[in-house]
Amino acid sequence: MYWPTHWDFALIFIFFATAIPLLGQRRIRRLLKQSATTKAVRLRLYSTTIVFQWLATTLIYWRVRARGISAAQVGISIPNAVLVAAVSVALCILIFANQYFSLHRMSQHPEEVRGSIPELASRIFPQDSSERLVFVFVVVTVAICEEFIYRGFMQQVFQDWSGGSILAGILGSSLMFAVAHLYQGRRGILATLVAGLLFSSVRAWTGTLVPAILGHFVADITAGFMAPSALKTSANTQQT
Repeated sequence: MYWPTHWDFALIFIFFATAIPLLGQRRIRRLLKQSATTKAVRLRLYSTTIVFQWLATTLIYWRVRARGISAAQVGISIPNAVLVAAVSVALCILIFANQYFSLHRMSQHPEEVRGSIPELASRIFPQDSSERLVFVFVVVTVAICEEFIYRGFMQQVFQDWSGGSILAGILGSSLMFAVAHLYQGRRGILATLVAGLLFSSVRAWTGTLVPAILGHFVADITAGFMAPSALKTSANTQQT
């Protein structure tokens, strides 16, 4: 039985391949057209993201279970606790180091800052303690929900559709993940594709979503908390 033949799974794939990138681009385009992003705008963005992500995840999990697919098949299990713990720690350290040095380099070399991502980051990332608190809930939501949707559900669908090819599952889910981040521009899509390949490979290796969820959380929380300061430093360096 190949999962993509199910009408509900097909609709989910079509929605995430078309509506998600288009709506994301439209939303970000409107955000960037504003002269400034207020606290109210950021909090509204955070709240709508949380609601949508959990609704989408709940719907997909409902359809997965309705089709008789086990939680373990979509990565909701821990088959080897020792391996999962070791891989999770290593992945989180790797991702944190990459984020830290990338942001540090950006602050020291403002001439290398290109594209819409820095401007987007300065508008959507938290600016004070109350925003940071809400942002933590956003990051937890995104880490859990996106990993379930792309590395849990979609990766297994691609793998099953291809007759059991792990590589097809990794590539298919990573491409879908990159397409969903179309609003980040060419460099953002490439970075997201690389992250997707890494997370998908870890999910295939460990048989669980846990390391990918933790790695995703570390990547987003580090960027959200450190990027505003790095961007300010970069702007100050550019002016002097």
